[in-house]
Amino acid sequence: MHDTTTMLIELGAVVLGLGLVGRLAGRLGLSPIPLYLLVGLAFGHGGLLPLSTTEGFIEVGAEIGVILLLLMLGLEYSATELVDSLRTQYPSGIVDLVLNAVPGAVAGLLLGWGPVGALALAGVTYISSSGVIAKVLTDLNRLGNRETPVILGILVIEDLTMAVYLPVLSTVLAGVGLASGSITLAIALGTAGIALFLAVRHGRVISKAVSSDNPEMLLLVVLGLTLLVAGVAQRLQVSAAVGAFLVGIALSGEVAHTTRRLFTPLRDLFAAVFFVFFGLSTDPGAIPPVLATALALAIVTAGTKIATGWYAAKRAGIGPKGRLRAGGALVARGEFSIVIAGLASATEPRIAPVATAYVLILVILGPFATRWTEPAARWLRERRASGSRASDVVTEVRAAESGA
Repeated sequence: MHDTTTMLIELGAVVLGLGLVGRLAGRLGLSPIPLYLLVGLAFGHGGLLPLSTTEGFIEVGAEIGVILLLLMLGLEYSATELVDSLRTQYPSGIVDLVLNAVPGAVAGLLLGWGPVGALALAGVTYISSSGVIAKVLTDLNRLGNRETPVILGILVIEDLTMAVYLPVLSTVLAGVGLASGSITLAIALGTAGIALFLAVRHGRVISKAVSSDNPEMLLLVVLGLTLLVAGVAQRLQVSAAVGAFLVGIALSGEVAHTTRRLFTPLRDLFAAVFFVFFGLSTDPGAIPPVLATALALAIVTAGTKIATGWYAAKRAGIGPKGRLRAGGALVARGEFSIVIAGLASATEPRIAPVATAYVLILVILGPFATRWTEPAARWLRERRASGSRASDVVTEVRAAESGA
């Protein structure tokens, strides 16, 4: 009874704290993710007030949070959108992968983490935060802009890349031998491929099978199906998150629309718990020594994301202003970077503090980059032009004086 009472008090305090910091983030116009991470750091091992009885419960909630994040992300895309994005945006996707994964891989090697750490950090720096980006674009009323389909296309390709990357990373982290590792990887990729094929080709049948006019029944069936598929995917060495993502892709039409409405509050609750748990598992004392490394990596990869957006929007025939807006929108990192770091932290514990600091920096910088990249570039151009005109005037005056 005493343990249950303590758990309820601790859990209530954490959830109430999340609500308060989320409200504060909304008033500041920021994503709540960095504040959730800070709450986890404050209540984790080495923090101000470590939790004693609820960490196991929060860990399970964190797993559900990742699954719901990816389910909701998959619901945003139809099978047609996936195919169209792959067909038209794959050159931009390749540029995105090279420009943003390579800095992380190089940093991992320079830090002495070896190939496994380099592979994990490459994923952390590669993947943008779809959740943060979607929210910021909505807040800025840019969903109808010409560059927005380009941004969404890049995000779709990144999510599909994760469907391949996460099984590869899981196999490498397991440390199995070459032969057994190859078999495990082949099973994982084959499972992901079959699931993706079923989602794309037979999504309507799956949607019809789970459809219900009763919201309660729909919520239970979709949640049960998602958890079941995620668990089976995990057993087959495919990430549970990828399994949930594929379930989301398979649902379409009115079922997808209703599911999004029903699951949004659940997603928000358990996603917050996930970020708190990652903070709980990170020692705050380990962050200051890696802050300079995380800041340098954030500056480099913010620039590479802006370059990615510029290239992708240019291919779509969009002007310089739209290219800059597209690049700025892609800067934010968030949920997937933390998922990758969470998977790798057991094998390479040093990645957790670097990833936490890195995400904290870019999840704060991302909304500002989305809003101010194009205006800042315009201001610099105008300032440079003004300086050039002033220089021309000085040259003409000097020429006139010398002639006199």
